[in-house]
Amino acid sequence: MEEANYDLIVFGATSFVGKLLCRYLSQVEETPPLRWAMAGRSQQKLDALRGELGQPDLDILVADAADEAALLALCRSTRLVVSTVGPYALYGETLVKCCASSGTDYCDLTGEAQWIARMIERYQAQARESGARMVHCCGFDSIPSDLGVLYTQQHALHRLGEYCNEISMQVVSAKGGFSGGTVASLMNLINEVRRNPSLKKKMIDPYLLSERPATPVRQPYVSGPTFDPVSGKWLAPFMMAAINSKIVLRSNALLDYRYREDFRYSEAMATGRGLKGRMSAWTVTGSLAGMMIGGGFPPTRWLMNRFLLPAPGEGPSPKQQEEGYFKLRFYGVTPSGQRIATEFYGDRDPGYGATARMLGQAALCLLRDDLNTAGDFWTPASLLGNALLDRLQKHAGIQLRILD
Repeated sequence: MEEANYDLIVFGATSFVGKLLCRYLSQVEETPPLRWAMAGRSQQKLDALRGELGQPDLDILVADAADEAALLALCRSTRLVVSTVGPYALYGETLVKCCASSGTDYCDLTGEAQWIARMIERYQAQARESGARMVHCCGFDSIPSDLGVLYTQQHALHRLGEYCNEISMQVVSAKGGFSGGTVASLMNLINEVRRNPSLKKKMIDPYLLSERPATPVRQPYVSGPTFDPVSGKWLAPFMMAAINSKIVLRSNALLDYRYREDFRYSEAMATGRGLKGRMSAWTVTGSLAGMMIGGGFPPTRWLMNRFLLPAPGEGPSPKQQEEGYFKLRFYGVTPSGQRIATEFYGDRDPGYGATARMLGQAALCLLRDDLNTAGDFWTPASLLGNALLDRLQKHAGIQLRILD
């Protein structure tokens, strides 16, 4: 590529997370200073956001998610595009196509596995040829899971002399809320499965996003209330497990099966001990099942959208984001039976306050750190790895530690 006008363009800057990301980027201190711009389809909304940020000299670019010519010109003007335009399955493909063909790096915060699979199938060859480094899932799904496993495996090798062949992640505690964009992505997935029932089989395939190892192993999955003897707690299904597990397994494949070909990974929500923990596990399981079933029928989906769920552009207040947090624990077992436990903690609302920081630092990592330069569809752990772990701990309110 010729010298670009910008280091980074935020596409979808006026979305809920886009605004948080732009606010974060306007406050970070980088040397040399970051050359960045905001892009979206509404000049009026972009102008208003620029005023809110107090950045009168910040450039604005107007482009629609379906306008391939405009997006290609946008890609050619920058080294990296960060997309917050979702649902990505509805609005994200044209930008991915333009980045892959133009050699422009790309990252986003999608959690839509079915869409990622289509993007890899359609545009991986172009990305490899052009040198575009494409990194999906740079938010709460799936940076904590992907980098939490990387951190756990590195310390397992250092302390125990071998990698773990099984790791389970448990959401110990979290405080946060949904935005309308997240809800829209979930409802779109439910609609896709209704229109194409064969997609359901793909969505439950843990190896959907990765090349299967020579001898695929049966991956564990917490589908209902389960007692975990290691932590002594009851577990319930975790909504993000479906995408996070696929990303972790893809990282293992892209890292030449560093975690072993028989590596097993699972995720769940820890609901507590004893009878109270068991009852909570049943409550969480029932609530998730009700949401999925209700979202599958137009009348109940309309009622949920009308009265229960936030609309696009809505989400947790600044106070709720600041008061939010999340704590994840990773329990690893090596082939010889040795054990290790680690913790990944974030001091903001996981889906928004923390996600904006994680996405921002992932973008800066792509721009400024010494990474693999090969074009491909990467994962956070396989491309950004330790450089991003370091950035998150220094600049994003993330803490990692080994548990005794």
